[in-house]
Amino acid sequence: MVKAMIFIPKEKHVYSFGPDMKEVARAKPGEIIVFETLDALGGQIRSEEDTVEKIDFSRVNPATGPVYIEGAEKGKILKVKILEIEVNDRGVIVTAPGAGVLGDLVKAPKTKVCRIANGFVQFGEFKIPVRPMIGVIGVASPEEIPTGTPGRHGGNMDTNLITEGSTVYFPIFKDGAYLALGDLHAVMADGEVCVSACEVSGKVTVKTEVLSGSIEWPIVETSDAYYILVSEEDLEDAVREAVKQGVDILRRANELSWDEAYMLASLIMDVQISQLVDPRKTVRVRIPKQYLKMSLF
Repeated sequence: MVKAMIFIPKEKHVYSFGPDMKEVARAKPGEIIVFETLDALGGQIRSEEDTVEKIDFSRVNPATGPVYIEGAEKGKILKVKILEIEVNDRGVIVTAPGAGVLGDLVKAPKTKVCRIANGFVQFGEFKIPVRPMIGVIGVASPEEIPTGTPGRHGGNMDTNLITEGSTVYFPIFKDGAYLALGDLHAVMADGEVCVSACEVSGKVTVKTEVLSGSIEWPIVETSDAYYILVSEEDLEDAVREAVKQGVDILRRANELSWDEAYMLASLIMDVQISQLVDPRKTVRVRIPKQYLKMSLF
């Protein structure tokens, strides 16, 4: 168990990332921060009789924070190392007419409550291994953006790689960065196709660092790869921008011509989908570290 140094309770939360965010706490780089979170539905679903059309949507996707990170200057990079994710023992998954990829086929809203125990999510007769992740994580944006929408600042990227042991890098748009997070999932497959995952409350422990340099979109680092996360309203636009970013990284890190980097990308760079159900769709490209002569950070 990581010892907490700065604790942000779930009652301290926001519903948008914007230029006028007000901090609820301050932290120095390297200090341990624990965010206590509500689930994405604001704790409003208590039983399978509570369906999504009955809830107050102004309370959806709360993000705990924001935390002002000292020394995080506009134009630099905020590095967020995810040390631990603890999820509670009960999660919910919902769907409704018009929601998700096949929303036109959904006849009525439905809720399923899932028990979480011994490393598994119990979904009816199925036991699914728990893989906790953060759906919403981001920093202050130059424009007011709801926490349910992803963008260059991060936000609701719903990327299951944002989990224990991963590191997320964000462009900083406002001095202090203003880090906030929420929308934990006990498990979620790529796409989040029915509009929700196993939505759960819990706690997230992180450590931050401020880096020189600049990036245009959030980047996730795992043990063996970097992932560039791009969110756009049109899926094809997101794919194009993500591939463009990935090719440019390969070009710079390996001192290649653009054409050489483009061809290398076609050999080693995977294009993947994080989510298809938010106001902007999130695509990621995967660059294995073994094909980078220079580290990105």
